[in-house]
Amino acid sequence: MLRHLPPVIDAHALVGAALADDAAVYQVSPELALVATVDYITPVVDDPFVWGGIAAANALSDVYAMGATPIFALNLVNFPRDTLPLELLERVIQGGAAKVAEAGVPILGGHSVDDPEPKFGLVALGTVHPDRVMRNVGARPGDALILTKPLGIGILTTAIKRGMASEDVIARAVEVMSTLNRAAGEAMRRAGAAVHAATDVTGFGLLGHLSEMLGNGDVGAQVLLEAVPVLDEAWSFAEDGVVPGGTRRNLTAVELFIDWSERITPEQQLVLADAQTSGGLLIAVDSAATDALLSDLHANGVQHAVAIGTFTDRVGRIQVH
Repeated sequence: MLRHLPPVIDAHALVGAALADDAAVYQVSPELALVATVDYITPVVDDPFVWGGIAAANALSDVYAMGATPIFALNLVNFPRDTLPLELLERVIQGGAAKVAEAGVPILGGHSVDDPEPKFGLVALGTVHPDRVMRNVGARPGDALILTKPLGIGILTTAIKRGMASEDVIARAVEVMSTLNRAAGEAMRRAGAAVHAATDVTGFGLLGHLSEMLGNGDVGAQVLLEAVPVLDEAWSFAEDGVVPGGTRRNLTAVELFIDWSERITPEQQLVLADAQTSGGLLIAVDSAATDALLSDLHANGVQHAVAIGTFTDRVGRIQVH
């Protein structure tokens, strides 16, 4: 669909919609570029305050993935004012505001729409030096592939919606979704030129977003299943068919360029394609700097960060072992 948009000819537009990246980037001076993104979601948990915080963390993630620092945000709210009490909306907005405050930035306004289906999120803006914009392409053969949060959120939130998740499962899912990618983004920036590409893992799942990192067939990738962090309960729910439709669509979309090991089961394939909400960063880093980046991530609270594979010269292919 995006092919119908008019071409952008402004030389200051460094990253636009045609590049399938995480956010738009516009250069405003030789040393300053503005990063802008928008994201909002339907409820993933029952608690409105928690949902607001998750939606805010999800939106801010794109700014961190671009190597930028958030500067402010705007609320986006769709809410059925005639069928749900406005006190619920107040709690959603409070949850979002608390999470944005945790990121160290203000909310400066927003927009609301009367809508039968509730939705909440942010327009998030940040800044970065034009020479240090982090793109989702640029990985090189031999780079390590680091993931900073466990997978399985789409499966667990489906279980939550079906009333199948225990309180412990809900708490673990909420913890992952509510965690800002701030510490991961800051560690990535400290690694400097050793980081060659990055994105965040959200609706297209690990494999979908990894496929975008292959660019136009510039590199390939190899993923080691046993190294991928996954929330434990996701495995059993996947085996029971508790899988969102988006996850199944993700798997279908990537099948053409995935080379599966014979030992990978259909359920494991679904977990690797699972649609995430507020997932982690996926980082391509020079192999010589991998241990230093992981040490920095772990020292700053990104406890699940781990190398899950490498980029290869088998261009345009993702091998899963």
